[in-house]
Amino acid sequence: MKLPVPLSPTKVTGFAPVDPTVVVLKTTPATVLEDIQRAMEKAGVRSALNPKSPTILKDNISWHFPFPAANTTPWQLEGTILGLQKAGLENLVCVQNKTVVTDAFKGEDLNKYVPLFRKYKIPVKFNFKEEDMKWVVYKPKTPLLVLDQIYPEGIRLPEFFFGTNIVHLPTVKCHIYTTTTGAMKNAFGGLLSTYRHYTHSWIHETLVDLLAIQKEIHTGLFAVMDGTTVGNGPGPRTMYPEEKNLILASADQVAIDAVAAKMMGFDPMSIPYIRLAHERGLGCGDPRVIKVVGEDVSKVNWKFSVGDNAASLAGDLLWFSPLRKFQNLFFRTPLVNLFIFGSEAYHDYYRWPLRDRRVFSRWLKSSQWGALFASYDPRQSV
Repeated sequence: MKLPVPLSPTKVTGFAPVDPTVVVLKTTPATVLEDIQRAMEKAGVRSALNPKSPTILKDNISWHFPFPAANTTPWQLEGTILGLQKAGLENLVCVQNKTVVTDAFKGEDLNKYVPLFRKYKIPVKFNFKEEDMKWVVYKPKTPLLVLDQIYPEGIRLPEFFFGTNIVHLPTVKCHIYTTTTGAMKNAFGGLLSTYRHYTHSWIHETLVDLLAIQKEIHTGLFAVMDGTTVGNGPGPRTMYPEEKNLILASADQVAIDAVAAKMMGFDPMSIPYIRLAHERGLGCGDPRVIKVVGEDVSKVNWKFSVGDNAASLAGDLLWFSPLRKFQNLFFRTPLVNLFIFGSEAYHDYYRWPLRDRRVFSRWLKSSQWGALFASYDPRQSV
């Protein structure tokens, strides 16, 4: 495959403008469910989503182990379910995906989603199971930056997503390849197949293309972001958790990512995926224009930095260095299994048992949010 050449980010027309309001609320374990519902209401969830359409809950499982700040929290999921029901959206379904690093079944169990699905009678579908949904070739109406070049044989999407609302449930954290990760990155696993690693060299452009596609196929988009415990350092897995006690909500996927990035200490418009989406008119990435409701976060700067881990050093070499010209050999042949094994070995057999499980255990014992996590199912140990 010829390496893609990203198109110029000209403004996209034809999409209705999105209200660039981001709600940021302080919260506590005692009030978090109510605070999430209040944030959703203030962020305009009723007008953002179509009450006649099914609504997909797209949780974020960055790592199947319950590392603090890596994954959608159970209170984030529960509060969002309650907020959607309060807004008159009853037809809810969760969609899970798998990656080369995470196991969806293990992730929804260890992160305590399963009891909530049972409690609120939320069906769960898996985009990698044929009996749950089939994948179809989709030709976007919007000119794309790179995806049509990365997949010249056709962009395949899960057919179930068409004609639905989607609510993204990311957390506030850094990312080794995109600086920060949030609502826009959360579409990555749901919309693209297990061959999404083809896109990593053009990850920023890919996220912008996916947002344009979402605006074409969904009847509404919304995001509820958990900032109760946030992730500093080489995310989305091997991070340094910090307690910040915040909940964010918005109908603007770009704006909520921009506000989170600014609080972390980054200039949102210097992050390519936020800047490109802003320039294309897919949302607002300029903090001077975004309307923040609730907490005054204009002077918040946590001074986060991403840094590197073993996975990012290997990825930088293969996806972003001159070696990327050989990525068809590395990633579109059986050689890719070597990298999958390496990632699994690093995260699941080195980082978790020898380092990150201890971080999780300290969080359970010393953090009010760890205590809340434990209370969702006290019988479970990891």
